[in-house]
Amino acid sequence: MHYKNLDIIFENEEFIAINKPAGLFSVPDRFGLEVSLKQILEEKFGKVFIVHRLDKETSGVIIFAKDAATHKIISELFENRKIEKYYLGLVIGSPINATGTIDAPIAEHSFRRGEMIVNPKGKACLTTYEVLNDYKLFTWIRFRIHTGRTHQIRVHSKHIGHPLVCDELYGDGKPILLSQIKKRYKLSKDILDETPILSRVGLHAHQLIFDWKDKKIDLVAEPPKDLRALLQQLEKRVNGK
Repeated sequence: MHYKNLDIIFENEEFIAINKPAGLFSVPDRFGLEVSLKQILEEKFGKVFIVHRLDKETSGVIIFAKDAATHKIISELFENRKIEKYYLGLVIGSPINATGTIDAPIAEHSFRRGEMIVNPKGKACLTTYEVLNDYKLFTWIRFRIHTGRTHQIRVHSKHIGHPLVCDELYGDGKPILLSQIKKRYKLSKDILDETPILSRVGLHAHQLIFDWKDKKIDLVAEPPKDLRALLQQLEKRVNGK
């Protein structure tokens, strides 16, 4: 993958914001076997500094600083909760409340490495949400995270009984098939196995808003093709098409 394929949302002399594709590490993984977004950016810009991370399967807006001073400033904005962070996610089922607050501390699982759980002894963790479209089978939700814990939305979604779709760690992990959604769906005789319409965690980092040198920076990353295609099919189902 080359940097020319990347969707650059915003760039100035100090930092760059990318609409990260799903399936790409933000930074090199500990085994160093797969290419990362950081490595791709450094091909073009030279050294860049990671400010925050997105999970490999999560798409959306992510910022890299171009110098150490900018890295320090933006990192402090994140730490001091001076950046508004919004995500879009597709969850299983239909939440009772159209809006809500999830205030549940999160800690690392005691023996399952890389997994987080709601735990009274964990770090404070606050998420608010708003239902955008309720498709009954699934619901499209706008989340705002007021803290920045590992897997926060994924854990909190599970906590309220509506995990994100295709989430192997916190949900059922099952891919979404068109045959689940489309009425009178028929698989071609030439195809034995149906290709999933979505097989990765249905989460997208949609928007970051913060003040930068007397200017309001509003970074928006539009959802990628896989999520848009799935939402289109869900709309059709709701409308009886």
